[in-house]
Amino acid sequence: MKTYHQRPAEVQRDWYVVDATAQVLGRLATRIATLLRGKHKPTYTPSIDGGDFVIVVNCEKIKITGKKADQKIYYRHTGYPGGLKATPYKMMLAKHPDRILRNAVKGMLPKNRMGRHLLTKLRIYAGPRHPHAAQQPKVWSPR
Repeated sequence: MKTYHQRPAEVQRDWYVVDATAQVLGRLATRIATLLRGKHKPTYTPSIDGGDFVIVVNCEKIKITGKKADQKIYYRHTGYPGGLKATPYKMMLAKHPDRILRNAVKGMLPKNRMGRHLLTKLRIYAGPRHPHAAQQPKVWSPR
């Protein structure tokens, strides 16, 4: 029996829409990363981008557990000396709720060229509406 290796021309991509209302951040991010990589398909090949497109709506209604709402801080650096910027979770949720989920999913993807490419297939919207109706996305529900 031979091992199956998927070719890029054989990839079948679907569009999924995920509602983030009352979902736990980390658990939702792992499921989204699985969809982006294509690990939910029997034709999964690690070196090939066989994943699907994911649309996330209502990311402003995502929840986190424990005391993370008070303690979690997001860091970024401007590139200049002394340019470390710290943003608390509550401020990030108020200003840029999409970046919270994008950072969580980015941390779960490979740290290479393919991981950066996979992140381009993720579309995140703060509200319940998205402009991708023409792609006829399937509604994805968590297990």
